[in-house]
Amino acid sequence: MAKKKIKAGWVKGVVARMEKGGLHKSLGIPEDEKIPPSKIAAAAKRPGKVGKQARLALAFAKMRKGKKKK
Repeated sequence: MAKKKIKAGWVKGVVARMEKGGLHKSLGIPEDEKIPPSKIAAAAKRPGKVGKQARLALAFAKMRKGKKKK
């Protein structure tokens, strides 16, 4: 299977289209509470919009993990 080329700056486009608190609403968790990583992992296996939101959340968490606080 050939690898897909990832467009530079894809995050900017995704963030622009995101609905704030969308994953919280989809999972039925209030926005003032953190979503447990186990719920995100379980939701990532689901099809449709909820699965896409959860997989994106996991991707962003991996990106954030490498950055250090100033």
